[in-house]
Amino acid sequence: MHEIILINISGRDRAGITATLTEVLGRYDVEVLDFGQAVIHDFLTWGMLVVVPSEATSSSLFKELVFEAHRLELDIRFTPVTDDRYEQWVGDKDQARHTITLLGRTVTARHIADVSRILASHDFNIVRITRISGRRSLATPIDRCRAAIELAVRGDTPDIATVRTQLLNLANESELDIAIQADNVYRRYRRLVCFDMDSTLIQGEVIDELGKIAGAEAQIAEITARAMRGEMGFAESLSERLALLKGVDESALEPIAQSLTLTEGAERLITTLKELGFKIAILSGGFSYFANRLRETLGIDYAYAHELEIVDGKLTGRIEGDIIDGYKKAELLKSIANTEGIKLEQVIAVGDGANDISMLSIAGLGIAFHAKPAVHRHAQHAISTLGLDGILYLLGMRDRELPASDIG
Repeated sequence: MHEIILINISGRDRAGITATLTEVLGRYDVEVLDFGQAVIHDFLTWGMLVVVPSEATSSSLFKELVFEAHRLELDIRFTPVTDDRYEQWVGDKDQARHTITLLGRTVTARHIADVSRILASHDFNIVRITRISGRRSLATPIDRCRAAIELAVRGDTPDIATVRTQLLNLANESELDIAIQADNVYRRYRRLVCFDMDSTLIQGEVIDELGKIAGAEAQIAEITARAMRGEMGFAESLSERLALLKGVDESALEPIAQSLTLTEGAERLITTLKELGFKIAILSGGFSYFANRLRETLGIDYAYAHELEIVDGKLTGRIEGDIIDGYKKAELLKSIANTEGIKLEQVIAVGDGANDISMLSIAGLGIAFHAKPAVHRHAQHAISTLGLDGILYLLGMRDRELPASDIG
């Protein structure tokens, strides 16, 4: 004969609570079936599902637990669980599990309510909610804050695509980024990150800076915008923009290289990933002169970009070698992964333009970063509120585990 009991404890947290209560349970040879606890602002919520060997000893056990809880100024509650209900709970282990990550400068109760409503409408049950961003001082300016909350959910739905679409629509309306990922081994073991360069790893477009020197800034910017929106092919847009650079002196490249500005969070992200053993690649439709400079300064493992053709110290308005369009980026991503012995499911791809859609679609984690609408629609995930280091939250990393930052 046995009893299955759920024991819930709540009250002010302090050292020694678990030791005291489990010491009592241990004296009665209690088996632990499940256990969890959370502490929010020094308030403890503690739960343990146990098997009490016989009814003869349970009365004494409960009296001792109540005494200790009273002594520790804790509230305690006992809930009997039938064998049938327990077995039903055991069977639920086969339900699909997903992780929902909410990212923003702040996360509000309304954000959580709206996300929860969508999940409930698809019969997802939230089993855990965790803050993974660091503690924020109220004195920190909002534009320097980062807020990240992770929801672990469980449930089987035949239409995960609809869930994803509804969450994306909510994100677009609420100044929040929302990612939904299958909770599997690949999410926790990514190994390669491939970045677009212009307007992703660095701020702005290098070709626009070259356009200023050539006196063709407005024309180049317009062609770039059309290409990024997917209104013209990349090869066509590149050819038209390069032609406008004909005659620019080679010496103009170095000042631009020295003035490259990294995107918010880029250095923190790359430094962290390198410490964790990730391989890093730049796959760019820009120019190798600048990609190689970033490779040297950031310690990036691979850099692929266009080689500007230079004759007699002048840009000819052409490139040497193959065009790195969307298809080529995807092929390079697969080639690097194969060289490193990394599965595509373990690859992260990050980009902002139509030229990045192909690599975003084949990577295990494809992220549209502050992207154009056409890219947003095709990407699995998007970050529009934070810097590049917001990607660390999508990998389940917590601020307290990461190098110190002056943000938040």
